[in-house]
Amino acid sequence: MKLLLATQNKHKVEELTRLLEPYSLDVVTLLDYPELAEIVEDGDTLEANATIKAKAGYQHCGLPTIADDTGLSVDALDGAPGVYAARYAGENVSYDQNVQKILTELDGVPQDKRQAQFQTMAVFYDGEATVSALGEVPGFITTSRQGESGFGYDPIFYLPEKQKTYAQMSLEEKNQLSHRKLAFEKLLKNLNQTHQAFKLELP
Repeated sequence: MKLLLATQNKHKVEELTRLLEPYSLDVVTLLDYPELAEIVEDGDTLEANATIKAKAGYQHCGLPTIADDTGLSVDALDGAPGVYAARYAGENVSYDQNVQKILTELDGVPQDKRQAQFQTMAVFYDGEATVSALGEVPGFITTSRQGESGFGYDPIFYLPEKQKTYAQMSLEEKNQLSHRKLAFEKLLKNLNQTHQAFKLELP
């Protein structure tokens, strides 16, 4: 079965491709379709944005498509940046600028008040049915960057049970407990159990 991952983010492609390796899928991404115009994600929820991307990918490529959208909810910032995680510091900003804005806004906030949740909504669309699933991982925002791996907010998202940030983990270690992995596992389970047009065999 040929499946489109509706993303051009090379970091995400690497992470998601590894997550899908156990399945009998021929995975392609938007990197294989450079002619597709940038998809405008103007939804106000993670599910809305992921659905927009999944439908746009299907309409352009004619393939069953999975898209996802990830947000970071920081309790001390009243849930911000939330759905605006990728552009928290403004349009066309770098990961580092987004990270710095959060660190600046949380300056002086004690560690036990820096709770946060990484959330990923994964959505499948095949022209008829839409199936979605949410993955969530709780943690804390550190006071400084720690680690060199990963991307986005990984250097400041700390998991107490591992005593590491995402950026201090190998990709394999992160994939074992990431919000994106949880979302994809739930999505694939839902598809396997309920979606007759796209039957996935669980590993």
